[in-house]
Amino acid sequence: MDYILLILGFVLLIKGADYFVDGSSSVARILKVPTIIIGLTVVAFGTSMPELSVSVTAALKGENDLAVSNVLGSNIFNLLVVLGCCALVNPVQAKWSLLKKEFPFSIFVAVILLLLNSDFSVTKVLSGSGTFVLGRWGGMLFLILFGMFLYATVREALTSRDGTDEDEGEAGKDREEYKVLTPARSAVYIVCGLAGIVLGGELVVNSATGIAVRFGLSQTFIGLTIVALGTSLPELVTSMVAAGKGENDLAVGNVVGSNIFNILLILGVSATITPIVLDVTAVYDTLILIAASLIVYGAALSKREIRRNEGALFLLAYLTFFVYILGR
Repeated sequence: MDYILLILGFVLLIKGADYFVDGSSSVARILKVPTIIIGLTVVAFGTSMPELSVSVTAALKGENDLAVSNVLGSNIFNLLVVLGCCALVNPVQAKWSLLKKEFPFSIFVAVILLLLNSDFSVTKVLSGSGTFVLGRWGGMLFLILFGMFLYATVREALTSRDGTDEDEGEAGKDREEYKVLTPARSAVYIVCGLAGIVLGGELVVNSATGIAVRFGLSQTFIGLTIVALGTSLPELVTSMVAAGKGENDLAVGNVVGSNIFNILLILGVSATITPIVLDVTAVYDTLILIAASLIVYGAALSKREIRRNEGALFLLAYLTFFVYILGR
């Protein structure tokens, strides 16, 4: 029964995120919010809603290992699998503005997470003993950084609009991607989408925990693999569609934006609700996330694109990571 509920939970998460994004995007158009803001805020937030729902639900239940491992697993999956798959479809172009600002910022917040997760103690990490805590102050710091990031992103987007033909072309693409619904239908999409996300998150947490107990697996393993894969499907689908349309520079932005949202918003909310008690493996996984971020950033920076052979290496790296967490 747990397996059926797990699959049902994933379906509700993905479809709920779809309806939420469509409804929110339509409201943004009705209110005449600039289309670029939709991509930078609503879509990034919508594709991160499954992770938010699962992690917050886990935090409320006191299953904090699942909350942190879900975010870490999702971010590593986004970098290595999502971008790896997209690069195999088409070489992934990376805009210079993204490489100059958002991507380094995503690495910066991962480093902050490492410092908070490790209790600023190298000796404690090297000894591999004891527990670590991501407390409420750390959670509130993440929420403050998230607010600053969102403000800076929206402000830059608004000031950069100059009404050029390029913007009109992008607006045309947006009109194809986002349908303008009636206000009533938009509200229904938003409410039903959020309901699906919340219910789906509840089902995923409960069923994944049941499976973990039955097979003697840790919540950390389940969070890093099954739950991370399921909640990262919106990012994977969005990026693969962009790559298939030849707009694969959007893939990098989608992954980087989602990774920033995952750490700052999701862990910020989760840790503020309940301080998260961790073991040393969470610190090691954060180090792996930073290493993966640096590798992907270096590949994207080298020739402003991620090539097919690099995408294949990313997938191989994720397979190695999977074997590592399975073995431990």
